[in-house]
Amino acid sequence: MMMVFYAWLGYLGFLYAYLFFRENIPIKIKVFKRVDLLMLILFFPNMHFWTASLGKGAPIFLGLMMFAYAINSPKSRIYLLILSSLLIYYIRPHVFLFVAVGTVLGYMSGKEKISFSKKLLIYIVLVGGLYFAQDQILGIVGLEGGDDLVEGFEDFSDDRSQSLSKSGSGVDMSSYPLPLKLFTFWFRPLFFDAPGILGLITSVENLLYLLLFIKILKRDFITFIKNSKVVVKMSLVVFLLSSFAMTFIMSNLGIIMRQKSMVMYFLFFVIYYYLAQKKYDKIIKMKKNKNSINNNNQKQSELNLSTIRNTTIHSI
Repeated sequence: MMMVFYAWLGYLGFLYAYLFFRENIPIKIKVFKRVDLLMLILFFPNMHFWTASLGKGAPIFLGLMMFAYAINSPKSRIYLLILSSLLIYYIRPHVFLFVAVGTVLGYMSGKEKISFSKKLLIYIVLVGGLYFAQDQILGIVGLEGGDDLVEGFEDFSDDRSQSLSKSGSGVDMSSYPLPLKLFTFWFRPLFFDAPGILGLITSVENLLYLLLFIKILKRDFITFIKNSKVVVKMSLVVFLLSSFAMTFIMSNLGIIMRQKSMVMYFLFFVIYYYLAQKKYDKIIKMKKNKNSINNNNQKQSELNLSTIRNTTIHSI
């Protein structure tokens, strides 16, 4: 019954993920010529594998997707926002730190004109929560009461990385440069280093992640981020902060496959929004060009009619 209960929590997480995507992006996007992007994202096997059984994966995924849905309208969904924040905090306090920082930065830099009361509500809830939760968050890595947090985190990440790299699917990432660490966390295992049958299945999925990620590697993506909404910037910050922190302590492909299921949907949301924005801009441009052509044709018709009338009057 507990397995069924946790599988139900994972299902609710995907339900809120669907609401989060569809509420913010009403435009449908096709990738790989005829595949619906939202359906592809919602049915990635690895995401369901880690959210369909007894463990932290299902409730933390539910908390994150519930938070993402609630933050879009915090006043009307305040109870859902508080519930999701508590769920994230009590399961993984450090993930709550990433979510809180990403939300605050998103509200500070988003293009929407947000009322002062709404901003104040977000700041009080999240910054206040971080203040009261700081000891628990630092306690995750044994840094509570430490004098040098940076040095302490480096020692913790080195010890954790070495211990995780000793297993069969371990990867020695300590000597990797940061871009390669991030690539490993996001897109590995691939076919050349897949640990077993599950690794091969995940490799296919990781290849799709990589192909989707390539779609935002364009010059106009930076401009898009600068002019994007709060939820887009929040999603990007949460994804990057989580990835940056986890790459220093993850040296096991099996654990990487499990841990990244928490944050990959924030990347998918950014990719989906970027592609939808480009499609929307293209539609608007086509409508403007069509209206411009129709106006020019109408003016030309009026001009021709005027010419005919003048010619007729002159002949009479």
